[in-house]
Amino acid sequence: MIKTQLIPRGISDSRVLDAFRNVERHKFVPEENINSAYSDCPLPIGEGQTISQPYIVALMTQCLELKGDEKILEVGTGSGYQTAILSLLCNKVYSVERIKGLAERAKRILKEEGFNNIEIRVGDGSLGWVESGPYDGIIVTAASPSVPESYLDQLADGGKLVIPVGGRISQSLSVLEKKENKILTHEVCGCVFVPLVGEKGWKEE
Repeated sequence: MIKTQLIPRGISDSRVLDAFRNVERHKFVPEENINSAYSDCPLPIGEGQTISQPYIVALMTQCLELKGDEKILEVGTGSGYQTAILSLLCNKVYSVERIKGLAERAKRILKEEGFNNIEIRVGDGSLGWVESGPYDGIIVTAASPSVPESYLDQLADGGKLVIPVGGRISQSLSVLEKKENKILTHEVCGCVFVPLVGEKGWKEE
């Protein structure tokens, strides 16, 4: 996966690549899809949600440019795979998942695999996690119609927000950096994510 999917597409951060070597993706995939765990595609994890394509997980992580001492907010725990990758690259991960069953499954797997610098709670991820902010980085693993102000308010100065923004069908992966209360925005590539459902995102259909 690393040699054929990540490195050839420009994933060059050595810390990110090491994290991928040290997190067993198949542990986070439902048993019926385990033979496809390292395939170059997203996979269903139940409740209408997916575990993202490995390359997209790596790209979003690399965009944060983590050094190791950061506090990160993840919106959309999902399978817990992205959470595990982040936990090896920063000091603390706070992760919000709106679907209780997914949050509980991710908690169990992460605990079994020995990841202990993570806190997960069930709630509306579009609102962030105010009490534990501000964050050095925020990564949103669901698509929002626009950038919620809640994330920008909870982002520390110098921090980065990585978020898919656009319609329900397709989006643009965007990186926003806060510098002296100014927001610099960079669009990375097109992408397709499940919708961010919540008060500041999409309404549930």
